Amino acid sequence: MNKPAAIYARVSSDRQKESHTIGSQTSALVEYAQTHGYAVPSEWVFQDEGYSGASLVRPGLEALRDLAAQGQIVAVLIYSPDRLSRKYAYQVLLSEELSRCGVEVIYLKSPSGDSPEDQLVVQFQGMIAEYERAQIAERHRRGKRHRAQQGMVNVLSGAPYGYRYVRKTDASAAYYEVVESEAEVVRMVFAIYTQQRFSINAVARLLNERRISTRTGKTRWERSTVWGMLRNPAYEGKACYGKTEQSERQRITRPLRQRNGSSHRSNCHRDRPREDWIELPVPALVSEETYALAQEQLTKNKHHSPRRTIEPTLLQGMLVCQQCGYALYRTSTQTSKRKLYYYRCLGSDAYRHFKGALCTNRPVRSDYLDHFVWDQIINLLDNGTLIQAEIDRRMEAARNTDPRRQRGEILRREQTRLGNNVVRLITAYQEGLVSLAQLRQRMPELNKKSQAVESELQSLETAAVDQARYLQLAESLDGFRMKLRERAKTLDVCERQQILRLLVKEVLVAADSITIRHSIPILQTGPVSDGPQPTVPHTPERSQKPSYLLRSRSNNCPLGRTELRLRPLTIFRNSSLQPLLD
Repeated sequence: MNKPAAIYARVSSDRQKESHTIGSQTSALVEYAQTHGYAVPSEWVFQDEGYSGASLVRPGLEALRDLAAQGQIVAVLIYSPDRLSRKYAYQVLLSEELSRCGVEVIYLKSPSGDSPEDQLVVQFQGMIAEYERAQIAERHRRGKRHRAQQGMVNVLSGAPYGYRYVRKTDASAAYYEVVESEAEVVRMVFAIYTQQRFSINAVARLLNERRISTRTGKTRWERSTVWGMLRNPAYEGKACYGKTEQSERQRITRPLRQRNGSSHRSNCHRDRPREDWIELPVPALVSEETYALAQEQLTKNKHHSPRRTIEPTLLQGMLVCQQCGYALYRTSTQTSKRKLYYYRCLGSDAYRHFKGALCTNRPVRSDYLDHFVWDQIINLLDNGTLIQAEIDRRMEAARNTDPRRQRGEILRREQTRLGNNVVRLITAYQEGLVSLAQLRQRMPELNKKSQAVESELQSLETAAVDQARYLQLAESLDGFRMKLRERAKTLDVCERQQILRLLVKEVLVAADSITIRHSIPILQTGPVSDGPQPTVPHTPERSQKPSYLLRSRSNNCPLGRTELRLRPLTIFRNSSLQPLLD
């Protein structure tokens, strides 16, 4: 009578699946079972295609272990020990587990005896398989890293939306070819995100409304796709290798937990530091300035995200406590007549911290502070001397230190050199110094380099900041100030937020002062902001109006009462930083 047995086979890569190596393993094991008296039903042939031998989380292996625990088989047939696992410790673990269930492990390519010598050979095979796996992985990583440092695009193995990946041939290396129809979509996405200030969700909705097809032919764009497009450095001409690395999975996602399943991947990808990336030159679809604006907008959106805010406020996400460094959040309290909103420091909440409150800074009335900061920004923009001085300074900086101009000169020299090489090569062929085969071998590489240089030159010309724009801005400055004065009081909160976030980096709130850090330098009439600041002398409390911005009462009292007490007015001052982005 044939003994019941099961078969287990595994391959770890897609290339092995395409080569049908798992089929050859299964065929050899089925033939062995028939010649040695084992009965293997078709449902007991377990296969794991595309699963690493360094992990125990595999569907086929899990089913095999469950079948062995039920006591339905007496043997399991495996092609070689490294098919069971690439780690020797896992091999020993699985072998002992199957032995406790009364299941014999039979390797087709390994000694089948129970003598100490045969077991020693199996152990050596397991250790050699583990060493071989580590060696292959390290050689693969080092080889790809070396090719990336040489600028070979084939280490990326694919191209993002907007490009077509052209495989390497005997005559030329792999390269990115621009797909103009997709490139226009990429430029449109960057333009409406950086100029019209659309959110990522709004960009995806616009693409869906226009029925623009994705790379796979679908007409539905997801927010994650647009987010990945905006973050991809390849669109500014710098495709990067080594952006992520594998690490052990820290958590199980909710969809996976709800399916009561387990992922066959025991690791996940995490971002590596930007300085570790290896840049590969590819044709640029957007300018460096546009890409930098997109990255800045992504950072700002993460910082200023409204999240669950029902009613927006002007200074949302911009207030920082000068005493403890925590952000200020908005809270409210209800009086008998109305609802009052305050900005409160996170460090002053005792329940948030293990050792109690970290800060003694008291809350600020949001309506008072919003009104004051907005008036200060309007006064700053209404100062024509400051704005004109800043425009002149940036014009002078653009004339003296413009990296685009230097890069353009280098590219033009490179373009001339490549053109001369093509002319020399054709002349050499006409004179019989070069054969036709040599000409066909060298021309595609020169043409590819010329196209890359031409694409980068076009992107630089598109991104170049014309000085006439600054002159036009200077001429229309008075008109802008006049329109700003007219509309300053009628703008809604969202429009004021956009203006404020273009100019202000943060607002520091102290116990007796407010510091506004903006991007327009102002003339210093006293010590700089980092040193001691001039103060305005306080008047007696009896002479002050009941408009004290900070909530009085005890520092430990919650926002339960809103009675205001006569206190000295808060002192406000501006503090300038180095200029931010233009």
